[in-house]
Formats: sequence, C-alpha cells, structure tokens
Amino acid sequence: MAIAAAPTKANLIKAKSALTLSQKGFELLDRKRNVLIREMMELVDKAKTVQNEMYEVIADAYQALQEANIMMGLLDVNDIINSIPADENFEVLPRSVMGLDIPSVRYQKQDPRPSYGFYNSNISLDIARKKFLQARYKIYELAEVENSIFKLAKEIEKTNKRTNALQHIQIPKYKAQVKYIQEVLEEKEREDFYRMKKVKNNIGRAD
Repeated sequence: MAIAAAPTKANLIKAKSALTLSQKGFELLDRKRNVLIREMMELVDKAKTVQNEMYEVIADAYQALQEANIMMGLLDVNDIINSIPADENFEVLPRSVMGLDIPSVRYQKQDPRPSYGFYNSNISLDIARKKFLQARYKIYELAEVENSIFKLAKEIEKTNKRTNALQHIQIPKYKAQVKYIQEVLEEKEREDFYRMKKVKNNIGRAD
C-alpha cells in the first residue's frame, strides 16, 4: 500500500485524526446497518402475515359474491355494485428509521354498513362488501410494508458499500500511514540520539 503522506509530526496527527474519524464513522454506519436489517426482517415477516390474511379475506369475499350472484342474479348484483360510491381516501406519510423516510399509509376506515337498500339484496352481498372492504385495508397495509422493505433494502445496500469502503480501504490506509510515520519518526529520533551522544563523547575526549 502506497504511503503518500510525508513522515512529519503534523502528518502523524492528521493521520491519527483521520483514522479515529473513519473508525467512528464505521461504528455508526455498522450500527445503522444492523438497525435497518432488523427493521427489514421484521417487515418481511409482517409482509408474509399480511399477504396470507389478504388472500384469505379476498377468497371469502369472492365466495360470498359468488353466492350473491347465484341467489340474486349477475345483473342485479352488478347494478348494486355500480351504485356503491368509490372511496379511496388515504394518504402516504413518511416515517423515519435511522434518518431514512419510509412510507406510512394513513386512512379512515369506512362504516361497514351497506350504502344500498335491503329490498333487492341479501346477506351474501353484505358479507362480500364487508370482506372486500377488509381486503382493501389489507392491500394498503401490504403496499406500505412492501414499499418499506424495498426502501430499506436499497439503503442497506448503500450503507454496506460505505461500511466496506471504510473497513477495507480507508481504515487500513490510515493505519498504514500512522504506522509508517511513527516508525520513520522513531528511527529519526534514535539517529538524533546517537548523533548527539557521539557529539557529546567527541567533545568530552577533546577536553
């Protein structure tokens, strides 16, 4: 490894300072990486749970809808479904994890009571509407979790590159600089000591 710094006391102080800063930076980034990985693994487990719950709710919803189609007729069910007002009131707000903004979906849950009359409907349609409403909330939740996992994975990748650069490039470089400068300065001090001792001896013999 090439040592560019001249072996002076000023450069030794600079190299030691840079080494200390790099080591502290590595510790902070390593801590951040561990927190991000732990957060991501928790979200991965949560995503699996939410996904299974979503599929289960959707399966129940389609089962109830199929029963409503059989009992009421497809045209009547479609007429009622088309009369239900669309409502997608939600907002995405940031949540900070170690300085990283990850999405948090906020929404107001609707009243599960149907907005249509009971005269031409039956309980299967009511169940289907309730289940599809639950499925929507699960989709919101899953979208939030999966997007968060993606952002965390990208940040972990970026943090990995920075920690690896510090661990394998910067820190070894400054350690080598400190070692080299210290060895040169110590050798110079020994030479100066022997030189002064020799001069003193020569002066003593001259007297």
